[in-house]
Amino acid sequence: MTGSLAILGLGPGGPAQRTPEVDAALAGATDLIGYLPYVERIPPRPGLRRHPTDNRVELDRARHALSLAQSGARVAVVSGGDPGVFAMASAVFEAIDHGDPAWRALDIRVLPGISAMFAAAARIGAPLGHDFCALSLSDNLKPWPLVEQRLAAAATAGFVIALYNPISRARPWQLGAALDLLRQHLPGTVPVIFATAVTRPDERIAITDLAKAEASSADMRTLVMIGTAATRLVTRGEGVAPWVYAPRSVTA
Repeated sequence: MTGSLAILGLGPGGPAQRTPEVDAALAGATDLIGYLPYVERIPPRPGLRRHPTDNRVELDRARHALSLAQSGARVAVVSGGDPGVFAMASAVFEAIDHGDPAWRALDIRVLPGISAMFAAAARIGAPLGHDFCALSLSDNLKPWPLVEQRLAAAATAGFVIALYNPISRARPWQLGAALDLLRQHLPGTVPVIFATAVTRPDERIAITDLAKAEASSADMRTLVMIGTAATRLVTRGEGVAPWVYAPRSVTA
């Protein structure tokens, strides 16, 4: 087989956050596959075939990519952020696990990218400086009671929580329900960060607390970060957003 498959992360949005390794894979690709908004981040060029798809067809997208690579194409499967964080790397390996045995012999590489939680954290200080976790609020692929169970466990265990996929037109209520649940386990003073379109021209970051946090502050491009009772804010003067950080040492 002469084809190859690179599963890569485009980072949070700004081209400066893409790695040289990812740029090299994109430059050598014959076929580009991914969710439409991510495919649109890559400019068209001669010799590059583009295959944008809808958001809920991850396994179909993965099988298409594998079939193209099997036929000799140099395929780049693109995700926002990192391809292994709620993104296409898992879908590709699931397709391989249950698909054509010949796919296991393909030249496949996973190329990391900067995940949204790291880009958001860097904008506001160091909120992930101690133990943290990442949860997706989408219940498309797992039941909502399981989301609630994991949220409660993370909150009571003292993890900073990065919430991916907080809200969408098809899922308008989950973030509000999650905030209500977290208020049962965390003080209202815990910092909450809404980081929208980080590193892109329309970037918007809002810092509030759990008592005041509203689901309407988020959209599909938002990463929501929930601090802990140990999370600290460093004030910086009138009209300037504070730095947020997690102390490296935490007492029980």
